[in-house]
Amino acid sequence: MQKYKNEWFGNIKGDILAGIVVCLALFPEVIGFMLVAGVEPIIGVYATFFITATAAFFGGRTGLISAAAGSVALVLANLVAEYGIEYLFAATILAGIIQVVLGIFKVGKLMRYIPKPVMLGFVNGLGIMMFLSQLDHFKGGPILIVLGIIGIAIIFLAPKLTKKIPAPIISIAVITALVLGLDLNAQLLGDLGTISSDLPHFGIPRVPMNLDTVKIILPTSLSVAIVGLVESLLTAQLVDELTNEPSDKNRESMSQGIGNMLSGFFGGIAGCGMIGQTIINLNYGGIGRLATFLSGFFMLMSVVLFNKVVVQIPIIALAAVMVVVAYETIDWRSVKRLNVMPKNESFVMILTVGIVLGTHNLAYGVVAGTLVSAIFAAFKMAHFQVEKGTDQDDYHYKAHGYLYFASAEKFSDFFVHDFEHEGELIIDVSAMTLWDSTAVEAVDKLISKNKDSNVTFINANKQSKELFKKNSTHHDKKNQNGDL
Repeated sequence: MQKYKNEWFGNIKGDILAGIVVCLALFPEVIGFMLVAGVEPIIGVYATFFITATAAFFGGRTGLISAAAGSVALVLANLVAEYGIEYLFAATILAGIIQVVLGIFKVGKLMRYIPKPVMLGFVNGLGIMMFLSQLDHFKGGPILIVLGIIGIAIIFLAPKLTKKIPAPIISIAVITALVLGLDLNAQLLGDLGTISSDLPHFGIPRVPMNLDTVKIILPTSLSVAIVGLVESLLTAQLVDELTNEPSDKNRESMSQGIGNMLSGFFGGIAGCGMIGQTIINLNYGGIGRLATFLSGFFMLMSVVLFNKVVVQIPIIALAAVMVVVAYETIDWRSVKRLNVMPKNESFVMILTVGIVLGTHNLAYGVVAGTLVSAIFAAFKMAHFQVEKGTDQDDYHYKAHGYLYFASAEKFSDFFVHDFEHEGELIIDVSAMTLWDSTAVEAVDKLISKNKDSNVTFINANKQSKELFKKNSTHHDKKNQNGDL
C-alpha cells in the first residue's frame, strides 16, 4: 500500500508539470488521428481521459502514457467508413475484452523474446516517423518555418534560463502570443475540427446484438487488440530500460483492456501506449501515476472548461514540441555504433526501421525484426563441432554447441564419415546441450551404430540428462551412455 501511495504522491510537483506538457503534446496527435479515423475530435479526447485514468489506477508501468493512438485509429478507419461510429464503439469494447483475456494468459511474458536491436529499431523508427509527420505543419509559407524554428529554439534554450516552467509550455505560450498578437496566418487547433465541450456519458453501442455483428467487428477488434498491446508493451519495456525498474506487463495488458472497454462505453475510440508522449512525460519529470492521470484529465477539462482558449493554440507551436520530442526519441548512440555493432544486429535494427517507415506500423517492424533475429540466432546456434581427443585425455572426443534439428546432421556426419576410433568411445558433452527430440535421436543412432562397442557420454548437463531420459530408447541400458 505504501508503494502505491508513493507512486501517486511521491513526485507531486514533477507529475503536475509533466501532466500539463503531455496534455499539450497529446492534442495535435489525438485530434489528427481522429480525423484519420473519420470521427469527431472529441471522441479521441474522451478515449484519452478514460484510457489514461485506467492506466493510472491499474497499469503495471508508472510513467507510461496511453491514449487514442494513430496505429489503432488506422486499423479502425475502414470499419467506421463502412459501418459507422456505433460499430467503432462496439469494436473498441471487444478489443478491450480480448486484451484482458490476453493479460490473464500472461501475454506480457512474450516481451522477453524481443531482441535489443529490434527495440532500437522500434525507437529510432518511431522518432523518424514522428519527425516526418510534423513536416506538413511547417508548410504554408516562410512565416510557419520561422515560427517553428523559434519554437524549437525556445525549447532548447529556455532550460538554461529557468527550469521551473517546462520549456514546451513557454514555447507554446510565446508562439500563440505571436500568432494572435500579430494576426499571423497560421492554422489553429480549432481548425482541425469542431471540438465539443460536452462531458462524456455512458451508453451501450447501438448495434444489433447478434452473431453477424460479432463477425463484422471481430477481425478489426483482434487487430486493434494485438497492435495496441504490441505498442503498449514495447513502450513499457522501453520505460523499464530508461528507469532501470521492472514493470508488470500482464497487469499492463489487462489495464489497457479495461481502459478500452470503458472508452467504448463512454463514446471513445480504442487506444494504446504512446511512446512519444511517454518520453515527454519522463523528460519533464513525470514518473508517477499522478502524471499519467493528469495528462488525460487536463485534456478533458481543457476542452470542457477552456474550450475557446484551447482552440486558439497554433498547430505550429505544438509541431515544434513534437519535432524536439522526435529528436530526443531517436537513440543517437545506436546510430553512431552501427559500424561497430555485429553486422546481423545492425541489419536487424535497420530492417526494423525500414519496415516501420514503409508501413507506418510499429507492430509490423517489431514482428519482422524479431523473426529475422530468430533466424540469425538459429544459424548461430547451428554452429556445432567435435574435437578429436588423445590417448592422454580422459575423453576421446569433445562436442561443442547446441545439438538440435539444425545441427544434428553435423553430429551424425562426424561419427559416420569422420569417425576413426575403434573400441570404446568416450564423448565429453560438457560443452554440448541437447535441445530437442532430433538431438536425442542423433545420439540414439550413434549408440545403435556402435552397439558392439561401449559408447559413453560424460559430463552431461542437467537439461541434456532430463531430455535424454524422457525421449531416448537407450536411457535404461546400464553403462551404455554414461552420464546420459
